[in-house]
Amino acid sequence: MPLRKLSYSVLLVLALISALSVYFVAQLRFNYNFNDFYPAGDPDLDYYQQYSGRFGNDNDYVLLGLEAPAGRTVFEPRFLTRVDSLTRFIQARPHVVHVTSPTNATNPVVEGLGVFNIPYLHPQEPERRAQDSALVYRTPGLVGNLIAKDARAVTILLQTSPNLSKPPGDSLLAAVRTELSRQGFAEADYHLAGKLVAQSVFVDRLQRELMVFMSLSVVLVTGLLWFTFRTWWGVVLPLVVVLGAILWGLGLMSACGVSIDLMTALLPVMLFVVGMSDTIHIITRYVTELGYGTSKRDSLVITLKESGFGSGLSALTTSIGFFTLMTSTIRPIYNFGLFTGIAVLLTFVLSFTLLPAMLMLLRKPQLRIPRAEGHSWDGVLGRMFRTVLARRQWVVAISALLLIGSVASASRIRINSALLDDLSKNDPVKLDFRFFENHFAGVRPFEMDIKPAPGRSIYDLQVLRQTEQIENYLTKEYGLNFVASPVTLVKSVRKAFNGGLLEEYRLPESDAELKRLVSKIKLFRKKPEFRALVLPDASEGRVTGRMPDVGSIRADKLNADLRQFLRQHNDSTVLHTRLTGSANLIDKNNENLTLNMITGMSIDIVMVTLIVLALFRSLRMTLVVLIPNLVPILIVAGVMGLAGVHMKVSTSIIFTIAFGIAVDDTIHFISKLKLTLLKERSLFRAVRKTYLMAGKAVIVTSLILVGGFSTLIFSSFDGTFYVGLLIGLTLLFGVVAELTLLPILILAFYKHRPKEIRQPVPALGG
Repeated sequence: MPLRKLSYSVLLVLALISALSVYFVAQLRFNYNFNDFYPAGDPDLDYYQQYSGRFGNDNDYVLLGLEAPAGRTVFEPRFLTRVDSLTRFIQARPHVVHVTSPTNATNPVVEGLGVFNIPYLHPQEPERRAQDSALVYRTPGLVGNLIAKDARAVTILLQTSPNLSKPPGDSLLAAVRTELSRQGFAEADYHLAGKLVAQSVFVDRLQRELMVFMSLSVVLVTGLLWFTFRTWWGVVLPLVVVLGAILWGLGLMSACGVSIDLMTALLPVMLFVVGMSDTIHIITRYVTELGYGTSKRDSLVITLKESGFGSGLSALTTSIGFFTLMTSTIRPIYNFGLFTGIAVLLTFVLSFTLLPAMLMLLRKPQLRIPRAEGHSWDGVLGRMFRTVLARRQWVVAISALLLIGSVASASRIRINSALLDDLSKNDPVKLDFRFFENHFAGVRPFEMDIKPAPGRSIYDLQVLRQTEQIENYLTKEYGLNFVASPVTLVKSVRKAFNGGLLEEYRLPESDAELKRLVSKIKLFRKKPEFRALVLPDASEGRVTGRMPDVGSIRADKLNADLRQFLRQHNDSTVLHTRLTGSANLIDKNNENLTLNMITGMSIDIVMVTLIVLALFRSLRMTLVVLIPNLVPILIVAGVMGLAGVHMKVSTSIIFTIAFGIAVDDTIHFISKLKLTLLKERSLFRAVRKTYLMAGKAVIVTSLILVGGFSTLIFSSFDGTFYVGLLIGLTLLFGVVAELTLLPILILAFYKHRPKEIRQPVPALGG
């Protein structure tokens, strides 16, 4: 079949596949589900899912903080009236299960056969203001939870439907904000926090940032392509190939039912900059052959034969770098690694089908006449090559010093994460969350499942006393600013049956008294706080609370101390306890981060080693390939340690991705050297010729990669910022190592053994 006819057939097939991809991409949705970041397959996750099925999720709430007018307190009748009106409005909203507010908090009192819920606050009776405020400050659980210690702000807690998705969640938040405005609350006077708020903000920002990053990448890459090739087709054809691969990758992701989240949002940008490598190597080699006077057809055939081998290997190593992320137990990272790895392979397919077809159908391009002394790049690269070899001792010495310093600095890296890790310190959402840290109990939830030993009930006096002992530890030593448990219920009921007197808020002193109280608890079982803390059959209970977001390092220390306390002071023949909850699961991710990162890097290094061994059957060449690519990784690890950047979910992917991408240029260089040595007998001349042939493509692709990843530094998410910055730095250091260490290592290791490199090219190369 003639090449032109074959090219048309290829374009038709690819167009049909692209049309199908467009259909699926149109159905792609953005999503930020907090639960997706739990460690999949972990026994603690299964336990929490069962636990939340009985007691509800610990993060299905929204905190609304309201500040009193300047110079006034929250006990001002007019302010309380607005708070009460707002409370009633929110309670009537769809998807709101329960609202806890200072104006609907009551002090239950049992008289005769009836239960009277006496409000703590009476906005319509100003004369009771002093009496109400005094009672509030004496009542446990109100100050620091619903009312700030300085009486300048209050909190309304909205308990929402389980796992509320973004559309109804956004509607609820919009309705609350509208009512706040109607009630006269300025934006500076109220604060919102909770999973629903973070979910709404994250998804909106993902959509906006994805468009910004892609736009910046397109502009940057277009400029670099024009600077390199100075022809319209040298710009348009690579863009068509890579955008087609992105379309296919996103279409496949949508077809598999995967949404765009905080991690997969990086796929288009990542693929856009990574996917340019093959097209640039192909076009550079194609233009070089045309410059030698070769026909368009022969130039294309030679290019595909010589580039196919190196490009195939580089696509393989890059995709492996992404596929190793599938070792992660965190679903968004797993999906990101899987679909980006597949998309890299799709880019390779399009580079060797779509790109040749388009080049074949285009007229032979008019090339610029090279200067008399040779191509403009040759002079620059020739001088670089001579300088590197003349200063080889300096290159090796500086590399060694940087390596030693980086390893020492990298030892300072710590694994640490917080609930809103990906937001910068001055982000408005984070400032709102910090408001609750500073004035109220905090936003980090605490959960402990408690089960009485066989033959006992939650309302057993010994069980309650041990639970109270745990409560005391949690408030005094652990750092909980608010805590509730079955003990809270029993104390509240005892107080209610003793006239609501605060001094009666304590556990019964005898089993007989407790038995009388338990028989009365059925009067309160319909109250939401009772259902949320004890199962109806009293076979299981819950200790729940909130505290500041102290970070995973501090939380791990607190949990270790808590477990030590429980081992020493909790009698397992009376009560069984188990830490659980969403915060506990997020902290557990840190236990897996180091293992996942080491596993991913190990797989990556082993696969690259096997590939090099299969090609060259030489351990020396393995070192030649690995050293220039591991040195930049270690230097960037040193930069992280020096800058105090913590290892967390978002930054844990940096090293495996960077290594997989950085090794590409080395593979291209070595594969070209292998081909050159079949024609050139001198190793030195072969290395120099390869340096001149591959140098331009290596520099251009590295500039595109560094520039493309640098667009991510404009992200409002810290994790995305560091992915862009640190991978960009790794690739920048990588191209320097490629152009300095690599030729030195080849000439040093193979000075007397060039035949070890000079092997027949595998069938992939033609």
